[in-house]
Amino acid sequence: MKNNIGTNISMTLFGESHGAAVGVVLDGLPAGFAIDTDRIKSDMDKRKAKGRISTQRHEADAVQIVSGFFEGKTTGTPLTLVIQNTNTRSSDYTKTHGRLRPGHADYTAFEKYHGFQDYRGGGHFSGRLTAPIVAAGSICRQILEANGVQIGSHIEQLYTVHDDVFSNDIDVLKDQIHTVNQKDFATLDPQCETEMKALIEKVAVEGDSLGGIVETAVIGLPTGLGEPAFDSVESILSHLLFSVPAVKGVSFGLGFGFANVKGSTANDDFEYKDGKISTLTNHNAGINGGITNGMPIIIHTCVKPTPSIYKEQASVDYLTKENVKLQIQGRHDPCIIHRARIVIDSVVAFGLLDLWMSKNAQGDLV
Repeated sequence: MKNNIGTNISMTLFGESHGAAVGVVLDGLPAGFAIDTDRIKSDMDKRKAKGRISTQRHEADAVQIVSGFFEGKTTGTPLTLVIQNTNTRSSDYTKTHGRLRPGHADYTAFEKYHGFQDYRGGGHFSGRLTAPIVAAGSICRQILEANGVQIGSHIEQLYTVHDDVFSNDIDVLKDQIHTVNQKDFATLDPQCETEMKALIEKVAVEGDSLGGIVETAVIGLPTGLGEPAFDSVESILSHLLFSVPAVKGVSFGLGFGFANVKGSTANDDFEYKDGKISTLTNHNAGINGGITNGMPIIIHTCVKPTPSIYKEQASVDYLTKENVKLQIQGRHDPCIIHRARIVIDSVVAFGLLDLWMSKNAQGDLV
């Protein structure tokens, strides 16, 4: 299993859902950057399970930095973050071991690892591994923010409920990003938050689950990041976003909506104003030819309904090769999108920092 990604900086994940700990190693960070550990805690809190709309597995998610950090600043050597698992209940999974949960990686894990995988709580495939991603992403976001870059996401759609969308006005967008970054349940319209939470609670009682779409905005990036082909901005960010559990679709700007318009609409006209070149619209999400053009990057990420549902489903016992009925037990999220948005922010931050470091020397980012 390959668990490493990145070119100028690299991120390596380790651990399992019910193991002793999960964690991440960030290698290649610039030396001398002051890390705000309170900010890491704040970002971790946005991922935590809360109330009846989330799993009842509650972890402290205290992040311990065990290397690459000295006297409050990065040393430039590999930075290791460890998060202890303190609230596991493995018996819930022992009872159904071998029975393949629809929508999960149980079958493919057996095929790839021949039964040697840690199946408890999904093992290394679990959404639990997004906790260290958020911790690592928090550090990347801090470096980007110190250089004028802001990232924010909100729940654009939850099943049939639609939130407002990010504004095309850059000043309004700045305020919107600030607003959603202060919220645990990130919507632009407060009424949508109420409706979405009620819908999640209703589906939880039914033993079912929901998915939706997260809209992400990035402002403050310089022009010229990315490459024309394999390391385009879209390629790098899509690679990372599809590594987030339950993500099944990613688009930029107008995305699939380009199929419904003519080129005269799809193109973003240019203007020169106040000593700066910009575009009058932003259908292409701040990216032309795989390279940033200075306009906001807008991403839409589709998160599928949580596969762990309490309804009876048809399955196969991999060990006995028998057709069976499966009704899972344990503690599961009826919806993960409100927790996933900080994970999406985190992988986007990592990808953009890596791209920026391709263009600039490390010292330019401190």
